[in-house]
Amino acid sequence: MALESLRYRRGSLEVLNQRLLPGQLRYERVGGVERAWGAIRDMEVRGAPAIALLGCLSLAVELAGGRGPQEDLGALEEFVGQRLGVLLSARPTAANLGREAERLRGWLREKVRETPGDPQQLRESIIEYIEGLLAKARDNRSIGAHGAQHILGGVPGGGPVTLLTHCNTGTLATAGYGTALGVVRALHERGSLSRVFCTETRPFHQGSRLSALELRHDVPVTLIADSAAAAAMREHGVHAVVVGADRVAANGDVANKIGTFQLALAALHLRVPFYVAAPSSSCDPSLASGSLIPIEERPGTELTQLGGVLLAEPEVDVWNPAFDVTPHELITGGIITEWGVFPPSQLGRELAERGER
Repeated sequence: MALESLRYRRGSLEVLNQRLLPGQLRYERVGGVERAWGAIRDMEVRGAPAIALLGCLSLAVELAGGRGPQEDLGALEEFVGQRLGVLLSARPTAANLGREAERLRGWLREKVRETPGDPQQLRESIIEYIEGLLAKARDNRSIGAHGAQHILGGVPGGGPVTLLTHCNTGTLATAGYGTALGVVRALHERGSLSRVFCTETRPFHQGSRLSALELRHDVPVTLIADSAAAAAMREHGVHAVVVGADRVAANGDVANKIGTFQLALAALHLRVPFYVAAPSSSCDPSLASGSLIPIEERPGTELTQLGGVLLAEPEVDVWNPAFDVTPHELITGGIITEWGVFPPSQLGRELAERGER
């Protein structure tokens, strides 16, 4: 099913409210940064790449609508930095929004220094820069291609293969082709995918509500309970586990949706290659290891209630982290980026060589 997580044209932005899926398909207007902040915080949009795009595009909408200083270059630069700061406070774990904000600030600093002049022209240039991020995300299929080739290269006879994935990493999470689901799609388009097992991904059910919705009309997909993942690997001949990432530390440790760590442990025991698919914007070489990644904790009601229906004793104590950290040594297949597939131990060097710091 072709879904767009974001709909944008100059001065106008709408977000698909993913909390309502699959029962209701509703796009809601995002008129500026505060509305984007709320959509990110409340998980109306989720997935690290899509969060970054929504945040930046909401700033572009404000600039196109005339928000911010009109006459002073320095004041406009300060306004952009302040609005990015608001967005960064919404959710702490995913790296992409922080990386894109850092790049935009650096680009803007150079722009102001090198070409002082018309503030309106600078405003236009900022909007065009942000629009370029969206175009790049929509066109990027390289993660899927690299991942598909690497997985098939490890299978006798070259496939077809059976995969298992977790959470949602497709169009809804990236506003593009997808990361882990991009690998799934690339294999399917080659005629090399037998089936993908999709975990329900409690407590927010991104797998059952979102991934199954994205895939079921085009790709052979089977939904399983989170607690059935190890059994599915063993009983159904899973060739590889492929997940996404919200942040990758310098040593290759990965923060991803809660439950990823236990999938990696099961895959190691069953000798199933475990892959992480993530764009370079999800990598954070400033953090030496995953122990330094801030882990968001969500409200307990997301675990004890579902659609207003009580699922547990309402006064019970709840621990509800949104993410966990998978140590790099469990990522046995490799980390799939837009540049290729790398062992976790080599990713930091690759980032440094390409100037990603």
